[in-house]
Amino acid sequence: MAFIQSMDFMPIANAEILGVLIAIFSVTIAAASSYYFLCRKSKGCLDPQKFKEFKLIKKTPISPNAAKFRFSLPTPKSLLGLPAGKHVVCRGRDSEGQEVTRPYTPITLDSQDGYFELVVKMYPKGRMSHHFREMCEGEYLAVKGPQGRFNYKPGQVRAFGMIAGGTGITPMFQLSRAILENPKDKTSVHLIYANTTLEDILLKEELDAFASKFPNRFKVYYVLSQPTDSAWKGGVGHVSKEMIQDYCPPPAFDIQILRCGPPGMNKAMEAHLNALGYTSPMQFQF
Repeated sequence: MAFIQSMDFMPIANAEILGVLIAIFSVTIAAASSYYFLCRKSKGCLDPQKFKEFKLIKKTPISPNAAKFRFSLPTPKSLLGLPAGKHVVCRGRDSEGQEVTRPYTPITLDSQDGYFELVVKMYPKGRMSHHFREMCEGEYLAVKGPQGRFNYKPGQVRAFGMIAGGTGITPMFQLSRAILENPKDKTSVHLIYANTTLEDILLKEELDAFASKFPNRFKVYYVLSQPTDSAWKGGVGHVSKEMIQDYCPPPAFDIQILRCGPPGMNKAMEAHLNALGYTSPMQFQF
């Protein structure tokens, strides 16, 4: 009789176990779906107040002292949630182990799901540079955002003039990409990009591709302070008032000149722009 009772009990026990497993599976799927849905919403996976960890999945050198860092998002369909013109703040540790934070502008847009990319120039004595230089694939970076004062809406100006130096290219690249990849956005972009040598130019291949694909909407003029090739055909020296007159849209109510570079360059560009008649509303410094 006991044997018969145990045989009768087995289907009931198996059914209960199966029910528990189905319940656990359903909760897991629901949670994953909820997180997926949240990351697809406009706010994406960032938090402007709290740092979140993102895994480095690819580190690609693009110059002697710069690299492209690709970080994965929670799911292959997740969005970062960073509007064009905004940046993030990254947290790391310097060579002495002290915490440090710095702003960086991703070069990817929310049209790219599953990951985001940063282009970082690593200076010999830079505190955050040390953190990025030591980072290995598989490690995590603490990031929060969006942050920034610049707000962009397609068509808000007829044309942008952009003056960038060194890593100041990243917000210009991000905004240019957002403009050019939007078929409804007819804004034109005129970029002056200054560096020391040819090998210091970041994202040159991508910028040249923009110029080739959108010849009527994107133009770039490179300036080198120390060109090493006598055949160099771009600008030489520092960005001058004459270069701005030749390669940026003239002062008008429906244009804006954006600038981003080292402090000395930003100050000089502001003086040039003021002298050329660009009013404060026509200028913005990242």
